[in-house]
Amino acid sequence: MPLHVLPAPAPALRSVLTALGSPAAVREDRTPALRSFQGSVSPESPLPVHVLDPIVPTSTDRPRTRLTGWRFLIRGGDRSVAAAETILTADGWTFSHFFEGPYLTSTERALRQAEATAIAYQPRLLSIPELYMLALWLHTGADADAGHGSLQPNDLLVPLAPAPPGIAAHRPHRVAELLPLMTLRVAPAPLLGSPA
Repeated sequence: MPLHVLPAPAPALRSVLTALGSPAAVREDRTPALRSFQGSVSPESPLPVHVLDPIVPTSTDRPRTRLTGWRFLIRGGDRSVAAAETILTADGWTFSHFFEGPYLTSTERALRQAEATAIAYQPRLLSIPELYMLALWLHTGADADAGHGSLQPNDLLVPLAPAPPGIAAHRPHRVAELLPLMTLRVAPAPLLGSPA
């Protein structure tokens, strides 16, 4: 079943289009792949980027998320050559930066995997800073507001490569299964006893 990809806010898309059309208008240089690409490029596959609030090992509450930006894959020809991220400022949605690297191809792969599911999901990206981890978050509320929502037990998280040790990249996990593992990973190590 196709993913239910929501449109990005119009100002976020405009800021990326402006940056693509006028590299001098942004402070940061384009990535090597964007500089060397011959032909036209376009922003596609907008994904809301959420950050997971710190995981508290002793809490029974689900960790909260907050929307921090929108990420666009920048397609040139038949492949993505970079990504662009926007952030929300006091003045509205603003272009932040272009980037490339392993998360670009990993995101594309995870989106292709998710397209094959039988359930309608809303794709989002979830950053888990405590684990240096990024995951494709397949939210069960396909029509939900992309700027809001918390992790639901039946939502799926697909860790993107490179994933932290002990967490398999590109293997879909229900939140109810992965959250306890993530909680263990951030819990302080037990003291082994006092020195003699």
